[in-house]
Amino acid sequence: MDDRAFAEHVAQVVINGILAGHAVEIDGLGAFYPDPNRFYRFEPKHLPQVFIAYVEEDRADAERLYASLEAAGFAPWMDTRKLLPGQNWPRSIEAAIEASEFFVPCFSARSVSKKGCFQSEIRYALDCARQLPLDQIFVVPVRLSECALPRAIARVYQYVDLIGDWDRGLRRMVAAMRKELARRT
Repeated sequence: MDDRAFAEHVAQVVINGILAGHAVEIDGLGAFYPDPNRFYRFEPKHLPQVFIAYVEEDRADAERLYASLEAAGFAPWMDTRKLLPGQNWPRSIEAAIEASEFFVPCFSARSVSKKGCFQSEIRYALDCARQLPLDQIFVVPVRLSECALPRAIARVYQYVDLIGDWDRGLRRMVAAMRKELARRT
């Protein structure tokens, strides 16, 4: 199915749903509702995007964090969930970091010494953070296991431990992000 045929198919699904009197929600976009005056009403849904940076060896913990943030009302972004086949992944990752309200690097004994994309993502996020007001929270480091954080992170950012009591650490992180979002508005 080409792009035009797909777009027409999606439009038909939305129209059929509205004609049947149902709301039609498109994940990450919003919902179309029947409206007797205008045929439909669209309500965009903007959840704060949270970029999750991790190494492959920590993927299970990153997936758990993704699910936890999603349940808390955020829109987590993870490469394995969001990148499409054929997509220019380096540029897509940079765009996702730029579009995110928060960048969450996941540190572990495995990630701190590993070379590769994880380190590049951190460097790019730190460059993005340099353009923001000094008191704005953007980088929210988490520790998945006992490890020393890189100096560039440890000397500037307070981290959250998800070691031992995952739920407590997650509550602290979510509370800080919600407080920051409220402060920005």
